[in-house]
Amino acid sequence: MKILCVDPGEKNIGLAVSDPTGTLARPLTVIPHSSRNEDAIAILEIAAEEKAQRLVVGQATTEDGLPNFSGRKSRRLAAAIRTRTEMPVDLWDESFSTQDAQHSRRLIGLGKKARRGHHDAVAAAIILQSYLDHHISGS
Repeated sequence: MKILCVDPGEKNIGLAVSDPTGTLARPLTVIPHSSRNEDAIAILEIAAEEKAQRLVVGQATTEDGLPNFSGRKSRRLAAAIRTRTEMPVDLWDESFSTQDAQHSRRLIGLGKKARRGHHDAVAAAIILQSYLDHHISGS
């Protein structure tokens, strides 16, 4: 099953997609944040183009596992998406995904200049891979 992952941000929304087997995640694109409703429509259009059968929305949480301010915004975005589709929409912990994306870009040897710019799609891929690994292992 192909899955699209959404990493909502203040300015941009990172998107990642799985392979058709739902095993591997890869960064897809970044779209500018507009409004919750317009974002939901744009995300669903991309999901249709990618033939995704499930959506995963990254949700930031506190140390106690409760949604923080941006996590509550993610929850509202997921709700807006759910009102427009029959497709399953899951929330998944996105804690530290942006930091992990920045770290992974350093590990592969990208120079400082190349590391600038959007980490959003890479962060979405990290969130999605975490989701896939969790569900593959059956945990």
